[in-house]
Amino acid sequence: MSASIRRLEELLLRELGRVVIGAETPVRALTVALVARGHVLVQGVPGLGKTLLAKALARALGGEFKRIQGTADLMPSDIIGVHVLDEAQRTFVFRPGPLFADVLLVDEINRAGPKTQSALLEAMEERQVSVERSAWPLPPDFLVIATQNPREFEGTYPLPESQLDRFMLRIDMDYPAREAEAAILTRYGGVTSVPQALLGEITVLGRDLIGEARAEVERIHVADALAAYVLDLARASREHTRLTLGLSTRGALSLLKAARIAAGLRGGDFVTPDDVKDIAAPVMAHRLVLTPEAALEGVTDLDVVRAVLAETPVPR
Repeated sequence: MSASIRRLEELLLRELGRVVIGAETPVRALTVALVARGHVLVQGVPGLGKTLLAKALARALGGEFKRIQGTADLMPSDIIGVHVLDEAQRTFVFRPGPLFADVLLVDEINRAGPKTQSALLEAMEERQVSVERSAWPLPPDFLVIATQNPREFEGTYPLPESQLDRFMLRIDMDYPAREAEAAILTRYGGVTSVPQALLGEITVLGRDLIGEARAEVERIHVADALAAYVLDLARASREHTRLTLGLSTRGALSLLKAARIAAGLRGGDFVTPDDVKDIAAPVMAHRLVLTPEAALEGVTDLDVVRAVLAETPVPR
């Protein structure tokens, strides 16, 4: 049944694999986000290929690609755009910023100040931008791929909860396995070997395939008991003693959508509790806010997600 969505993942693995080695897990998450029209937050220490992964995906999707580098002095107008005086027409005209793109890469988003981070809120949720009492639409498949370093790194600003909640998934990139790292050294160890030079070899995916994958997901059945299970997980996170902020309604909806897509990726025609569990961490973890006591004890958001999954009864 789910031939198109699995074909989409295979093509993404093939094309992104031309540049990024050992990215099977991130590609699965990117496939889910792409089909669901969700935005993606990629987190990890510097030097793991987060930016390269985002550029490779943008190349594979085609369309107009723009990149924003997060810095402390970045202003909202640098992202959204400004009105400039057109002397020929003797009026002010709007000059769009890099936000107006099909795929927007915000590199090191948490190095930008809170005011600038907030400039993305309306764009990510409503796919439009309001400037001077006028609304400017963004492309229908507008996609934000943001990278960030762990918040304890110097010169970073934690993203506000409202913005974290607008990212459907968070991909946590860790150090690659030894075999994958050895392959990276072999492929890019030369003096003239540059990963970005291979981006041109990536084939652009057909939009028809993405549309077919989305249509397939709509036909995947979700039982009432499964939807109730998602709600139980959301409720359990909100009542967890280690958290001050649990899963929002938007987060619960994202979890259900992601589980449907996960079911399609395994070839199923209905969602199971295992589909929810498999995708829960990327959808839930970044939306949870730990209590100060839990943070001091070294508890992580992933630890709490695992605890919530273990403590919540699974429907039969």
